[in-house]
Amino acid sequence: MTDLVVPPDADEQIALKEYTEKAYLDYSMYVILDRALPHIGDGLKPVQRRIVYAMSELGLNATAKYKKSARTVGDVIGKFHPHGDLAAYEAMVLMAQSFSYRYPLVDGQGNWGSPDDPKSFAAMRYTESRLTAYSKVLLEELEQGTVEWQPNFDGTMDEPVVMPAQVPNVLLNGTTGIAVGMATDIPPHNLREVVAACVHLLDNPKATTEELCEHVLGPDMPTEAEIITPREDLLKMYDSGRGSLRMRAVWQRDKESGDLVVTALPHQVSGSRVLEQIAAQMQAKKLPMVADLRDESDHENPTRLVIVPRSNRVDVEQLMAHLFASTDLEKSYRVNMNMIGVDGRPGVRGLQQILSEWLSFRTVTTRRRLQYRLDKVEHRLHLLDGLLIAFLNIDEVIHIIRTEEHPKAVLMERFGLSELQADYILDTRLRQLARLEEMKIRAEQEALAKERDQLQKILGSAVRLKNLVRKELLAAADTYGDDRRSPLVVRAEAQAFSEKELISADPVTVVVSEKGWIRAARGHDIDPAALSYKAGDKYRFAVRGRTNQNVLLLDSTGRSYALPAHNLPSARSQGEPISSRLNPPSGASFKGALMGADTEQALLATDAGYGFVTSLQNLYSKNRAGKAMLTVPAGAQILPPQPVADVTQDLLAAVSNEGRLLVFQVSELPELARGKGNKIMNIPAARAQAREEYMLAVCVLKPGQALTLHAGRRHLTLKATDLEHYRGERGRRGNKLPRGFQKVDRAEVAET
Repeated sequence: MTDLVVPPDADEQIALKEYTEKAYLDYSMYVILDRALPHIGDGLKPVQRRIVYAMSELGLNATAKYKKSARTVGDVIGKFHPHGDLAAYEAMVLMAQSFSYRYPLVDGQGNWGSPDDPKSFAAMRYTESRLTAYSKVLLEELEQGTVEWQPNFDGTMDEPVVMPAQVPNVLLNGTTGIAVGMATDIPPHNLREVVAACVHLLDNPKATTEELCEHVLGPDMPTEAEIITPREDLLKMYDSGRGSLRMRAVWQRDKESGDLVVTALPHQVSGSRVLEQIAAQMQAKKLPMVADLRDESDHENPTRLVIVPRSNRVDVEQLMAHLFASTDLEKSYRVNMNMIGVDGRPGVRGLQQILSEWLSFRTVTTRRRLQYRLDKVEHRLHLLDGLLIAFLNIDEVIHIIRTEEHPKAVLMERFGLSELQADYILDTRLRQLARLEEMKIRAEQEALAKERDQLQKILGSAVRLKNLVRKELLAAADTYGDDRRSPLVVRAEAQAFSEKELISADPVTVVVSEKGWIRAARGHDIDPAALSYKAGDKYRFAVRGRTNQNVLLLDSTGRSYALPAHNLPSARSQGEPISSRLNPPSGASFKGALMGADTEQALLATDAGYGFVTSLQNLYSKNRAGKAMLTVPAGAQILPPQPVADVTQDLLAAVSNEGRLLVFQVSELPELARGKGNKIMNIPAARAQAREEYMLAVCVLKPGQALTLHAGRRHLTLKATDLEHYRGERGRRGNKLPRGFQKVDRAEVAET
C-alpha cells in the first residue's frame, strides 16, 4: 500500500495527503471567493457582477429597449461565467424580483415569478430584460479608471474585479449564500437610512454601533410586514454581525364582516403555504374557532388572506397569536454578515466595520476617478497648448508639413512641441485646423484649467475629498431612496394555544362505577344511575363539567389524579377501567371526583373529623401515579370531596354516625395545598380508632340551600332557620339530632 500518486508521463511525485489537502483547499477558496460570498465594495457575487456588466456591454440601460433574457445569459456564460445557463438565469431572475430584492438591478418584462412561488418564472427564451435605473450606482463610474480589471476565464477580454458602487449595496439588497465551511445571510436595508449612517460616520469616524443605529433603525425587507425583533437584539446583531430577525404579518379586522384580513406577509413567505398550514390545523380539529379561509389576492391587493372566525365571541387577538406561533405568519431569519473585504479576505463584520470599510473603498474609488479625470484634463490641455501654437503659426506649420521629409521632428524643434503634441497636430485634418478659432481653443483651455485646479484642490485635501463623497452619497439617496417599507414594532411574544384551549367547552357528565370504570356523557341532563353497567357492577358517583376541563379523581389513600374529559370513552359504551389510564396503589378505590376551573375550590375531608379547603389546581397531576393530597389517619376513610363556591358565604354541615350535627362557616377551615387539615368535628380518639364513632358525611351548603338527612325510610330536611340550632365553633361535638335520626345513613344538599 502506497501513499503516493504517480501521474503518468510525469517525474513529479506528490503525497496523496498533500494533493487532496491542496485540491480541497483550492476548491474551498474558489467557492468562497468566486461563487458564494459578496464583495463589500459592490455587494455582488461574481455571477451577479458579470450579469450586470454583460447587460451594460449590451447597452441594456434603463432607457433601452428590452432584449431577450436568453441573449444576456448567453453573453454571461460565454464570455465571463462558464457555468450552467439555468444557474445564471436564476441569479438574474432574483435581481429582477421586487419581492426578493429591495432595490432590483434588472427590469424584467414577462413572467418573472410571484411571491407565492418565486421559482414559477418563465424560461429565458420568453422573458425580456434590461437594467434598472438603480443599476447606475454600480456602473456609472466603471470606465473612469476607478477599479481594477482582470482577464476573463479564457483570457480573451477583461472584466471588472469589483463595481465602483456609489452606495453600500452590500447592505441595501443583502444576500444569502453557502460556501465551504462558511455561509452568509445579510438582510436588506433602506438606502436613506444607510446613507445617513455613512454621513454620520464620515463626520464622526469613532461613532459607535449604537450611534449608527440611530440612523439604521433595522433591516428593511421588500415587504410591509412588521419587524418585531427588540431593539436591544438588533443592537447586538449589528455589533457582532450575527443574530436573528423576526417578522410578523400585518392583519386587521374587517369592520363589516368581522373577518380577519392579512395584508402583508413576512419576507419570502408564500400566502398559499400559510393557508395550507392553517387548513391542516382545521382538518386535524386543532382550530375549532376558524370557520373558513379565502385567498382574495389580486393585482390591486397582492396579499389579501381572509380568515373567518366561527363567531363574534372568538378572541381574535388570541387566535392570531396562535397562528403567529404555529404558522409562517411569523418567521425568523438568521443574520450572518459574512462578506469579502477590501483586502480580499472573507469575514463576519458588524455595522460599524462594514460602513467604515466601505467608506474607505468609496474614498479610494472617488480618488481614482478624480485622478483619472485629472490625467485626462492635463493630457487635453497639453494637446490644446500645441494646437494653439499650430493655429497661431498655421502657414508655417503647413509649409513644414509640405516641404519637410520628417515634419514631426522639425515641428518639435521649431515650436518646442512634445511628441504627443506633434502627433496630434499631424493627425488633425487640415480643414478642421483651418476652422479652429483661437477663442474656442482658449475657452476650452480656460474651462479645463479651471477644472484641473478644482480637481487638484480636492485631491490635495482630505476634507474636500470627504465632502465630495458625502455630497455624492446624499445625491444618490435623494435620487434612488424611498421610505421604509418594513415598520419596526414592539410586539409581545406569540403563544400557541395549548391542547386544552383548542378543545370546545361542551357540557359533559363523567360517570364512575363501583368497580372503577369511567365514561363521559354529553350534556348535564342525564341520569347516571340509569346507564347500563357490566354484570356485578353499578353506579358509584358522577361529576358535571366541560369537555375542556380535567376530571380530578381522589382515591381511598388520599392521592389525586387528573384525566382530560374530552378523550374519555363515550357513555354509549360501558367505558373503560380507570386503571388502564392511571396507576393507583394496589387495593385503592376511587371516592369522588371534581371538575371546574383551576381557581375554583373544594373541601377535602376524612371521617376521622379532619379536613381543609383547597384549589382545584392543587389536585392536578400529570403523573399516572397521581400525587399525595390528603393525609388519612390510621383506620379512617376519605369522604367524597365537596365543591365550595364561596368560603365566606357557604356553610359546612358535618354529621356523625352517632346522630350529631355541627354547622359552621367554611371560612373557619384553612386553605391548604395538601395535608391532613384541621379538626372539623370532635371525635374522641379512642372511639375513632375502634370505629365506634366517625364523621358520616360532610356537606357544603350555599345560601338558601337546605340539608336533608336520611335514616332508613325516614328523612328530615333542615332549612336555614333550622340549622341555626346546630351552629357552633369548628372542632365541637355538635348537637344531637331529633329522635329517629340517631343513626343517619346519608346526608345530601337540597334546594328550598
